[in-house]
Formats: sequence, structure tokens, C-alpha cells
Amino acid sequence: MSSVVELAGVDVVRGGAKLLDDITWQVAEGERWVVIGPNGAGKTTLMQVLAAQLHPTSGLVGLLDELLGAVDVFELRPRIGVSSAAIQDRIPRGERVDDVVMSASYAVMGRWREDYDPMDVERAQGLLRQLRVDHLAARTFGTLSEGERKRVQIARALMTDPELLLLDEPGAGLDLTGRESLVSTLSEICLDEEAPATVLVTHHIEEIPEGITHALLLRQGRVVASGPISEVLTDENLSATFDLPLKVGHEDGRWTARAVRNSAPARADVPQVGVAAVGENGVAAPMTTDGLRVPQ
Repeated sequence: MSSVVELAGVDVVRGGAKLLDDITWQVAEGERWVVIGPNGAGKTTLMQVLAAQLHPTSGLVGLLDELLGAVDVFELRPRIGVSSAAIQDRIPRGERVDDVVMSASYAVMGRWREDYDPMDVERAQGLLRQLRVDHLAARTFGTLSEGERKRVQIARALMTDPELLLLDEPGAGLDLTGRESLVSTLSEICLDEEAPATVLVTHHIEEIPEGITHALLLRQGRVVASGPISEVLTDENLSATFDLPLKVGHEDGRWTARAVRNSAPARADVPQVGVAAVGENGVAAPMTTDGLRVPQ
């Protein structure tokens, strides 16, 4: 199984602040990853690197068998489907929904003079049906609800049949009904063997859809744990990630987390034992990361 993403010793420094610190990580074909961490953990920065929108300060980034810094990013980016708040903000509010999706074929925001063939139209319509928003095709993007915009944006991300799909906090801003409906749709995508390798970012493990195979936990730009989701999402690892004593649950394919009552606060300067990135044999190797805070 070949790698879709390969990061080796990646640092990102901006304005004197280290946003990512020595990230070594791999994503293989067919894997579906969730990246979890608190605000300021480096999740959005990591996604910008994966989208070929941001170069690392140091370290190596391999994307789809290309080396970032030695490849034309304008040729690489169309192979990566991205859904994020930053992209949503760039979509013209007066744009028709079907055009929002189709214009991804030309990697543009806002349809102008591009000519789309019947295959483009058919694919856009099919993706809107898959995301359950085909009835909105003639509406303008600005008239949609937040949940509808999320679905249209995911359809757009899939338009070019990408080899890597990046979903940056797709459940952000949704109410309970919208979140659960979207998680159900994302589960269908993640369980589809034909879907591309996927990386989904969230603050909340309740938003993890079924079909996610691996997890990466980040805190202060560093990896807390990485590997198969059942090995990574433990009380110890999640407590270390959020600096709060937590109890993790898993039932009917969904994950939950809650604070532990009457627990001692987290204590600094305690080494944390996590899970390293999965090796070629598919087995997660143990690792120790100093400088992270874990509960007593």
C-alpha cells in the first residue's frame, strides 16, 4: 500500500512561533484519518501543508508521490480535494450551487467563461445527489443554511475525483440535527472503498464518522499519539491532548468523551506515552514524547 502523505521532521514557524514541531506522519491509500486537538494545536496549519498551500520551515513533505518544494503546486493542488472555512469564505454568495461544484474542474471560484462538457454537468449533479443537496442546484450559495453550505463544499471537493480529501472541521457551526445528518453522510463516504484517502479535522470526537481508521492527536504543534483509532483514542491519550482528565467511550460505531469528576488537575512535566505512526507492517510502535502534560 503506497503512501499518499509522508511528513518527516516537519516544522512550521511563523512570527517566531512554532506552529508545527517535528511532525513525522504517513497516510496510506485507503486510510481515513481524523486529526484531533484543542485550539492552537496546529490542526489548520497541518491541513494547509497537506493542501500544498503552505511550505514547511524545515523537514520534508511528500504528497501524492511528489515532494513539496520540487513540484509545481498548481499541478498538484487539483489532485487534492479541500473543504474548509477559508474556501467557503471565498465562494461568491451569488453563485449558483451547481456552478459552485462544477467550477472546481477549473480550480476557480465563480463561473466565468469556462465551457463545461456534459460529463462535468453529470458528475456535479451526481455529487449533489450523493450529498443530498441536488434540490438546491439552482439556488445561490448565499441563500443556503450552514449545513447545506458544508454539503455543497464537500461535493465541490470531490468534483475532480481527488486522490486525497481534506475536510477541515466540517461539523463546525452546525446544530445537533445538522451535525448528525452530516456525520451520517460522511460515514457513507469513509466506508466507500472507492473514496480517496481522507483526513478530517475536528475538535470533537463525537463528530468522528464511522469508517475512520486512524487518528492523529496534536497538542501545541506536537504529536501526542498516532495510529489505528482504537489504539489512539484512549483516556490517557485524549486527556494528554486536551490537558483535562477525560473518559472515552465507543458505542455503535461512534465515539464520546466526557470530563472525569473530582479528578486532580493535569500536572506538567510528565512524559507521555503514546503511539507512533504506523509502520509498513501496519503495527503501531510505542513512543515517548517529553514536555507534554498528562493527568495524574
